[in-house]
Amino acid sequence: MLDTTRRATVYRMVMEKHVCPFGLKTKDLLEREGFTVDDHWLTTREETDAFKAEHGVKTTPQTFINGELVGGYDDLRRHLGKEVNDPKATSYAPVVAVFAMTALIALATSYAAYGTPLTVRAGEWFIAFSMCVLAILKLQDVESFSSMFLGYDLLARRWVRYAYAYPFCEALAGILMVAGALRWLSIPLALFIGTVGAISVFKAVYVDRREIKCACVGGSGSVPLGFVSLTENLMMVAMAVWMLVAHH
Repeated sequence: MLDTTRRATVYRMVMEKHVCPFGLKTKDLLEREGFTVDDHWLTTREETDAFKAEHGVKTTPQTFINGELVGGYDDLRRHLGKEVNDPKATSYAPVVAVFAMTALIALATSYAAYGTPLTVRAGEWFIAFSMCVLAILKLQDVESFSSMFLGYDLLARRWVRYAYAYPFCEALAGILMVAGALRWLSIPLALFIGTVGAISVFKAVYVDRREIKCACVGGSGSVPLGFVSLTENLMMVAMAVWMLVAHH
């Protein structure tokens, strides 16, 4: 039940062709925190500009609690003691999301194919699916990926075009491993890029002691170069060796 003694007023943009997403988040947050919200719509650009000029603010939405200006969405979160997202902060969330989903997909695929999720093939699919999804993230912006990749990959520094080819090689190896086809190509390809990657990461992190971002989830990722990056490459190496032994 809302507490009528806790009142907030929100001014947010609601126009025919644009509804401010942070305005919706602000209203929702206040309601979840038990506030009675007076929701004021700014329906034209002129009305919005006049509001900002009147209150000396640069953005909307703006929240007032008990008549006192709190500020925008991030300011409101701080006021309520909530965590505020920092887009520049390092985070393992993208990697956790990738590996969690590819593991579940592999288990589901195994269940569909064999009637049980726990099979050796599920383990193979997990690595292959992970390679494919990580390749997708890199292929979204190959230019940004290549710039970050050149910061630490030893082969790419000697041959720049390898930085552009890498996500395509990873995708091709992953797809072929999912299908179990053309092992004469997928195995050496995964073994090569995985080995070069592992050596590059190990040198950059554990020998040179550099603190840089990893390109494993694309050029805009905030995952620090280190254990996760090394794991990605070692997974490819392990998958290649396993397939070479198991399917020889």
